[in-house]
Amino acid sequence: MAEETPPQDPFEMYRRLWGNLGVPLPGMAMPTFDPKEVEKRIADLRSVEAWLNMNLNMVKFSIQGLELQRAALQAMRAAGGGPEAPKKD
Repeated sequence: MAEETPPQDPFEMYRRLWGNLGVPLPGMAMPTFDPKEVEKRIADLRSVEAWLNMNLNMVKFSIQGLELQRAALQAMRAAGGGPEAPKKD
């Protein structure tokens, strides 16, 4: 259920959202002084970075594939051998 009164702190909603996931918001928590914990966080963030880069590359390849498909369709239309362009009303 939704709360009847909004939180007084404008960032409270974000703290609640991210706090449940175990991901601290930058600047919202005390930094850790345990070198092992810092190394673990760096490793975790590097794996997230690698995953995001992989997804970014997949999106780029999809865009390039669609651009090639568009260029091929335009070339076929120009040569008169491809399907007609859809008519706009």
